[in-house]
Amino acid sequence: MVPVAQVGLIGMTFPLSRRRFVGGMAASGALTALPAYAASDPASGEDARLMALFRETARREDAVDPLGLAYREGRVDAAPFRLLFSDAQLRARREVVRWTRAALAKIDRARLSPPRQISYDIFSRDKREAAMWLQPDMVALTAVRPFTHFGGFHVEFPSLIAQGGPLRYASEADYAANLELLRAFPQVIDNAIARFREGMDSGVVETAMTTRNMVAQIDGVLAEPLATSPLASAVRAFPDAVPEGARQGLVNAFFGAITRDVLPTYRRLRAFLNDEYLPAARQQVGISAMKGGAGLYLKAIESQTTLRLDPDYIHRLGLSEVARIQRGMDGVRQRLGFAGSLREFFDEIRTNPRYHPKTKEEYAKAFAHAASAVDAQIPRFFNKVPKTRLVIQPYPAWREQYEAGGSYNQGSPDGRRPGVFFYNTYDLPSRFLTGVVTLYLHEGAPGHHFQISLAQEDESLPDFQRFGGNNAFVEGWALYAETLGYEMGLFEDPMNHWGTLDDEMLRAMRLVVDTGLHAKGWSREQAIEYMLANSGMGRSDATAEVERYIVWPGQALGYKIGALTIQKLRKQAETALGTRFDIRAFHDQVLESGALPLPILEAKIARWIAAPA
Repeated sequence: MVPVAQVGLIGMTFPLSRRRFVGGMAASGALTALPAYAASDPASGEDARLMALFRETARREDAVDPLGLAYREGRVDAAPFRLLFSDAQLRARREVVRWTRAALAKIDRARLSPPRQISYDIFSRDKREAAMWLQPDMVALTAVRPFTHFGGFHVEFPSLIAQGGPLRYASEADYAANLELLRAFPQVIDNAIARFREGMDSGVVETAMTTRNMVAQIDGVLAEPLATSPLASAVRAFPDAVPEGARQGLVNAFFGAITRDVLPTYRRLRAFLNDEYLPAARQQVGISAMKGGAGLYLKAIESQTTLRLDPDYIHRLGLSEVARIQRGMDGVRQRLGFAGSLREFFDEIRTNPRYHPKTKEEYAKAFAHAASAVDAQIPRFFNKVPKTRLVIQPYPAWREQYEAGGSYNQGSPDGRRPGVFFYNTYDLPSRFLTGVVTLYLHEGAPGHHFQISLAQEDESLPDFQRFGGNNAFVEGWALYAETLGYEMGLFEDPMNHWGTLDDEMLRAMRLVVDTGLHAKGWSREQAIEYMLANSGMGRSDATAEVERYIVWPGQALGYKIGALTIQKLRKQAETALGTRFDIRAFHDQVLESGALPLPILEAKIARWIAAPA
């Protein structure tokens, strides 16, 4: 899983550090027109015109996307930052999308080179979808729910401002710029509260469950002493470039902004959510119970899977996959020497200390061992590996309770900041040693770390292909990467084999549970009990998973839908190419264009298969 922040629009939700179009300041006549190229200039061509459009669009989007700049370039300007969640943000985003689509209509796709035709197709699809989510009827259902307990801005901000996060702290000027973000934080939250109130007035509100979780998260931020808080981490140590004489002043300024601006704002947000919003929040957890929610769920499915799929079809597919995987689980149960039923073995897995880490140190060593075993196999499967390093570490204590079992934060495009695979040590007895290898394959190598790093390191790609993406490809690739453990020989150990089946079961159950919650009226408790009955998950994990699906409709569908698509394409290539099939070349084709919408990926692989030998 790639961490996410839900900022304003459910359909415009992007993984942290991969967002191109969030936030905003009003973009207007100050923005320049697309550079013109003379048709008689043979050096320009249609490729050059398209790339010029991409650059100009990126410039315009940067003007309305302060957080995107933060994760890509390590800087945020306070002026556009203050306008997050505001009407000016929405106006600017609409204007950029309108301008871009008009300019793209003047490009002749037929005259583009094959790689740029792929770029054109992705770009056109992205902007069409962006325009849809920015329509007033969609905004009325999404912008009024500016964040939730899963990746909301109230959780993101401490990580954003912290030393070691995406922002630069290399000079006194960097400190001064980031100090202004602390001072601007109250305006951002006031904007968000105004959005929440709009939803209260229109009857479009979040769930009571989500609201209570957000209050608890804010309590965690407020309970953290300044001596250890990520909000103040930047002034606990300074780089050599910051003069000694300036350091105490920066300490005073940061502490002053935190105590005068940030913490009172968190208290004000908490009071609003707990005292005003919670009584108005809805009790039913499914999005279809919300005003306009049934139609919104269909849009979310298409956005998250890049395919138009019916919830009933997805539900049936999930039930079929659950049954198939359970048959494999029953075989592993026998290999592990358990004589009882599969349902009984689920309880055995949950309660027998054999399957759980006893200490955080044991858990850390298990991940290090898995990384070593996987890394030794990588040359058999990949021609290209990232230059960006990958580090493995637990979630910070203040975050872990509301996080998934693991996640990935990408490194910097130049490879200087490593990618980070986070694993969760909260409620350690509920964590499983059986799932360590699979989790590393998914979040680390060759899952998210390879796919995300290889894309952003490729400077020949337009920025939106380097840094953009879609859920079905990103998570589908990571789930597909888990299956490579079979060919790597890592699942010959029945403990690891159980772990990968259990994780695959999770993704299959998501098809059932997500559609159950949002299309079939399931309750939170019904969804949790389904997951416990059909897997060896611990209750803490099952609860966290279900609460995530509740706040992010459709996202959980992308994993299995994407993985099944990639597996289908690989099978097609193996059948068509026979002895000419090279798994490394196939992986090159899948990864080298960035995260493709599934229909565009299918067309690309079909062309590769059909190309002359």
